[in-house]
Amino acid sequence: MIDNLPLFHAVRDRPVLVLGRGEAALAKRRLVERAGGLVIDDFREGLLRGARLAFIAHEEEELATRDARRARGAGLLVNVTDRPSLCDFTVPSILDRSPVLVAFGTGGASAGLAKHLRLRLETLLPQSLGKLAGALRDARGALRSRWPSAADRRRAIDAALTAGGPLDPLREDSADKVEEWLSGTVQEQARGLFEIALTSLDPDDLTLRQARLIGEADTLACEPGIPESLLVRARADAVRQGIANGAAVEADAGLTVVMRVPKG
Repeated sequence: MIDNLPLFHAVRDRPVLVLGRGEAALAKRRLVERAGGLVIDDFREGLLRGARLAFIAHEEEELATRDARRARGAGLLVNVTDRPSLCDFTVPSILDRSPVLVAFGTGGASAGLAKHLRLRLETLLPQSLGKLAGALRDARGALRSRWPSAADRRRAIDAALTAGGPLDPLREDSADKVEEWLSGTVQEQARGLFEIALTSLDPDDLTLRQARLIGEADTLACEPGIPESLLVRARADAVRQGIANGAAVEADAGLTVVMRVPKG
């Protein structure tokens, strides 16, 4: 179970209430403006203009608590700087490769931890990642023409984006190869039936190949005892089915992965 539901909220050209003075309030103003939102610093005006989000950045706890209650009572979602117990949502540390955004959140536990996780990944994700996303967005029509079936489209994209694939996201030149990939021979994703004999029920003990197969599977056939911490590695739309220990499984169309519990 996760403690928070991560969402990306569209605020471009929409009013966002930001109350407070000082560096914390300025930081929230810059964040809203960076996302294209319209900063409103008056409570009544914010309500009249239809604001749905409120950032409260008062240094005085009593004032912050009062405005948080007022905003929440008016139906706004509230973030209060440095006071997680008053927040409806928290602000993650953002790794920006627009339109690709990676958000690191700790539920308000430690902004410093979220920041340093972001800094680590900053060195891994190339600046060209946003360009690749844009190229794939612009290629939607061509993708549908080449692979009319949504399932075939997904498999082709999965195969192209996998590590070492023609559109590997961690390569700087992948964005420049989208047209070539569309017009060339498609690298097929694995299909058929694959069995994973787990050595433990700890997700950290998965091999890279096992993790990839689970993430790409169309169907997961699982023996009893497979924990949710492993199942969440699969796609949300993957079909899950339970099987008896040792039972044989027939592959459906696409990729079927059988997960066996550890022996002994």
